[in-house]
Parts: sequence; C-alpha cells; structure tokens
Amino acid sequence: MKAVRYHRFGDSDVLVQEETERPVPGAGEVLLRVTGTSFNPVDAAIRAGHLQQVFPLHLPHVPGIDAAGTVAELGEGVEGWSVGAAVVAFLPMNAAGAAAEYVLAPARTLAAAPKTVELADAAALPAVALTAWQALFENAEVRAGQTVLINGAGGAVGGYAVQLAHQAGAHVTATASARSADRVRGYGADRIIDYTATPVTQAAGGPFDVVLNLATTSPEVTADLVRLVRDGGVLLSTTTPAPEDPARGVRTVSVFVRSDADQLAGLVARVDAGTLHVHVAERVTLSELPAVHARNDSGTLPGKTVITV
Repeated sequence: MKAVRYHRFGDSDVLVQEETERPVPGAGEVLLRVTGTSFNPVDAAIRAGHLQQVFPLHLPHVPGIDAAGTVAELGEGVEGWSVGAAVVAFLPMNAAGAAAEYVLAPARTLAAAPKTVELADAAALPAVALTAWQALFENAEVRAGQTVLINGAGGAVGGYAVQLAHQAGAHVTATASARSADRVRGYGADRIIDYTATPVTQAAGGPFDVVLNLATTSPEVTADLVRLVRDGGVLLSTTTPAPEDPARGVRTVSVFVRSDADQLAGLVARVDAGTLHVHVAERVTLSELPAVHARNDSGTLPGKTVITV
C-alpha cells in the first residue's frame, strides 16, 4: 500500500511517500481503508522529534492521528462493526497513522462517520472537536450564562469551541483575524477582537468565567490572560502552561486531548443535526503531505487541511 512516513526525525523533507505492507488487524483492532486524514500541528512536533519523551515512536512512522474511512477487516473479538461501515477515529498519538491507504485502529476509538459531510472531510472532526469538548465541558464545566474568552478562535479547535460554548448558552468573546472573523461570528461569537490590531489582553475587557487559550503565547501574555479570569474561574491552555492564582481561586489547566468514542459519536450527531459545522480550509492529496508540513513550519498553512487518500 502507499503511505507517507519518515525514517528519522527532522524537517518536513524527512517525509517520503513509499510502498509498505498492508497491516493486519490484531485482537480488538479494525483495519480501515482510509478516505481522508487531516493535518494537526502535533504531527509536525512529533515528526521534528520534540515529543519523543511523551510519544515514543517505532520508526519508520506514518503520521496522521485523524482517520475517516471504511472498515476493511475486523480483528479477533471486534463486535458492533461490519465491513464497509463508514467511520471516524482519533488514533493513538504514537501508533502508525492514517497518512496511508490503510490504517489499524483500536475498535474502541471508532464512531460512525457523519452522513451530512463528505467522508474525507469528516477527518477534520475527531482530534480538534474532542479537544474543544473536553476543554469546555470536562475541565471548565461551561454552562449557560457564563462568559467565555476563546483566544485563537479562527483555528480548528477554536471554531468548534465557539460553536459548542455558544450552544451551551455562554456569552462568547473570540479573537480572530479579519480573514476568519465572519466565519467565527457565524458560529455564534457575541464579540470578536481582531488580535492583529489590538493585543487581546488590552481589548478583551472581562473578567471572564473561562478563558480558553489556543494560541502560542509568551509567559508574560499568558500571565496577563490569567488576570482576565474572574475570581474562582479557570484558564485552559492547549499551548503555553499558565501560572495559577490561588489568592483569587483561579485554576489553570493544560489541556491534553484523549480519544473518546462516545464523545466523538455525540459530536458526529451534532454535525448531522446541523448544529456543528465542519470547516475545511483546503484539501490536498497524500503526495502533498510533505508540502503541508513545510507550510505549517513556515507559518503559511491556511487552516484545517484534509488529506484525501
């Protein structure tokens, strides 16, 4: 089968498309015929070797933690799925990924794919939507009437976070550039701050019950974001760790997403109900994945990128 993988850590040029053996599912596993995967920044960090302590790999490695495709073969003991079923999954970070024609997935990670979007585009859902859901509702317990600041709302996680917080009844302030402002407003943001014109810590106002930081921020800016949190509130960050403020009862949480098939199925249900929009900035083919990594490294990737297989 065709796969994109790397035999050593390094820049985007370590990625090569080559032929490799089709994997065979073991007990509790499903072999998926991949229709699409998507690029996540963590893919580049793992490829560069920055996360070897956290996610040790067996090289050569195939990237791609999001998978959308159809069940091709069932491993021993797998129940509830049949060959041909359309599914999505958030794969283990250090397992062989979905930038290939076939990928193994633990059966426990699977959810039925949404019926209202193209199957390949469904690969834009798992990792980022689960990150938004777990941050808002597991870590922050967002509820109606609260005020929420989402820093980095124009990104993939941010888009889902704005939609989910708005639907929960929160008042949402979002940072976004002019390029994504209309989309973020359409997701339900009550107020938008153009961070390219004014620093968020100066323009946001507040205080906020919840601050979700999705942007890479300096320690100084991160500390300023903590000061925007209401006494007893919480700051969540997927990037820079934030200092707590125990004197005011402000809690800070570094968000690390995990695979959860039940939560993913709930998100899929929202997509099919028309209440959660899947945004895809661009679609490329498998052979273009090295160029996607290169554009991410240079800061020129336009947004959520789906790789069709």
